[in-house]
Amino acid sequence: MIKAEVRLFAYFREGREKKQIMEFEEGTTISQVIEALNIDEKEVSIALLNGIDGSLDRQIEDGDIVALFPPVGGG
Repeated sequence: MIKAEVRLFAYFREGREKKQIMEFEEGTTISQVIEALNIDEKEVSIALLNGIDGSLDRQIEDGDIVALFPPVGGG
């Protein structure tokens, strides 16, 4: 098992902690982290792994930080 810090932003925080340490199996991808949080993958606009944007199929490692952002609107 590995531990990663997951940070949620905007409405992803509703009913969830804004920052939490979660345990995952080795080889877990960002997509699987999103699934574990019951967030629709289509709602994720930006997924940062240790501050770097990229694809959702990247594997996380022990001590990583995953940050998830929904689309941001404004006027």
